Amino acid sequence: MAAKGAAAGAGVLLVTANVGSLFDDPENLQKNWLREFYQVVHTHKPHFMALHCQEFGGKNYEASMSHVDKFVKELLSSDAMKDYNRARVYLDENYKSQEHFTALGSFYFLHESLKNIYQFDFKAKKYKKVTGKEIYSDTLESTPMLEKEKFPQDYFPECKWSRKGFIRTRWCITDCAFDLVNIHLFHDASNLIAWETSPSVYSGIRHKALGYVLDRIIDQRFEKVSYFVFGDFNFRLDAKAVVETLCAKATMQTIRAADTNEVVKLIFRESDNDRKVMLQLEKKLFDYFNQDVFRDNNGTALLEFDRELSVFKDRLYELDISFPPSYPYSEDSSQGKQYMNTRCPAWCDRILMSHSAKELILKSENDEKIVIYDHIGPNVCMGDHKPVFLSFRIAAGAGKPIANVHKCCVVQ
Repeated sequence: MAAKGAAAGAGVLLVTANVGSLFDDPENLQKNWLREFYQVVHTHKPHFMALHCQEFGGKNYEASMSHVDKFVKELLSSDAMKDYNRARVYLDENYKSQEHFTALGSFYFLHESLKNIYQFDFKAKKYKKVTGKEIYSDTLESTPMLEKEKFPQDYFPECKWSRKGFIRTRWCITDCAFDLVNIHLFHDASNLIAWETSPSVYSGIRHKALGYVLDRIIDQRFEKVSYFVFGDFNFRLDAKAVVETLCAKATMQTIRAADTNEVVKLIFRESDNDRKVMLQLEKKLFDYFNQDVFRDNNGTALLEFDRELSVFKDRLYELDISFPPSYPYSEDSSQGKQYMNTRCPAWCDRILMSHSAKELILKSENDEKIVIYDHIGPNVCMGDHKPVFLSFRIAAGAGKPIANVHKCCVVQ
């Protein structure tokens, strides 16, 4: 598999994947997942590839260590990846540290035809040429080639064991410098609480955390460059608006706990048609009678309720979404398209970018430029999240000149 010569630019593939399911059921899921991933690599033949993983190692990292090692070894040595002769792998394996553990894993692969690629050393504040394959784990806090942070506990106090945070790296390809940020934001703890207000309280928590990351990567410590932020943002549809639309003609029954009077379940029934149940809502149940609404035309009818990114429209850009909600798919290895009835399906997994990065990928000096934003494994069980990818080409000189890149791209 030979990527086209990098002289005219560089093909780039960015992938985000919440892979927790792969380590909870490795025997049934990993083989399919890798096959689908390799197929995307083969199709797009990138020169530079970034794979950002969240929940790497699954729910119990210590128990999954052997599966983690096997997965990493497979990625680095498989025949499908043989033309990628340089790699950097950053795994947060510090699971014993509640204060620091994020369960993030970032993989970067460089095709043999890509001649000049540099990675930024945040401590030395200079670029270093990338050679060989290196794996870093457990000691990410002391690695100068990245910045890593876990969100403070008070961002999401009800979740004692939250593992949410971000890892940032900086790269220079064809004289274009850019940051790649692996991110995992907070989930919705309860469907019932999410339904209470529009926007939900959880949306506000994600807004705060994402704002923190964006402020961090453009602060005064380093030169500003274009950036791509991709990961599991846990963005959800506006639950109140979705329910009101899906159940517009329904009547609602409220069920409360006998001892606390707390609402524990909502049942929405059709007003006629023998009062058929349309939707049942509990803390971890979203059981709508017709899942086709989330799949038909890739669920685009529901995009109007995907509102969390609108707050950041001046800071972040996203290509048009043309794939179905990426979460929560069934973890049954025989089910490729079925959603679980635990949450309202949503586009949790995204690839976002600064407006200068948008200009970088949409500029072209040739007719071959194709930008593709899609999901991986549409008909195959990939776990509860479908990976999402962005394929594009950086044409030589497409990025506006970054001051000092030539000076700081010093071979170390």
